[in-house]
Amino acid sequence: MPELCLTEQIGEILGERKPKLIPDDKSMYSHAGVLIPLFDDHGVCHVLFTKRTDTVEHHKSQISFPGGKVDDEDRSVEETALRETFEEIGVDREQIEILGRIDDTLTIVSNFLIHPFVGLVPYPDNLSICSAEVDSIIKVPLSRFFPENVKEKMHLVEYDGMTINSLGFKYRGDLIWGATARMMDNFINIIIGQL
Repeated sequence: MPELCLTEQIGEILGERKPKLIPDDKSMYSHAGVLIPLFDDHGVCHVLFTKRTDTVEHHKSQISFPGGKVDDEDRSVEETALRETFEEIGVDREQIEILGRIDDTLTIVSNFLIHPFVGLVPYPDNLSICSAEVDSIIKVPLSRFFPENVKEKMHLVEYDGMTINSLGFKYRGDLIWGATARMMDNFINIIIGQL
């Protein structure tokens, strides 16, 4: 798989498919919009993650994408993802190029139905981080998620007094797991073999 940041091709791949949407006819879930932010670092595509603080309501200290619950004022889940990205890391919606949407996913514990979007953001050298929600930023080369670079996909995770066997990706001592790992795996499976 190429190291190059082929965002134009990623946009074409995502644009040619319909994302799998999870119906919620009975309003059983809280809806959330998230952004999978890609950025170009000297021609190499990277993914930007946030590590959540231990004071947020849901998913304390976990690695996630910028995003959150749909507000009544949001006109769409895409708007939610853009608004939350600005609130959490200070990237304005005018600076984000939405490349497409991947499949919906569910959180297991917090009962969220997540609607993920992939977007190109500027190089993150001047972020305005919301310290109440975001502890730190993690930048990972996209190629680290390609199958040939993943040694182990399932990991035992201790969380909230439970041990969970979860899909996960390790990078420099951090473990990206849970819904974030499932979204990343879905994204890679969509683009793999087409770049």
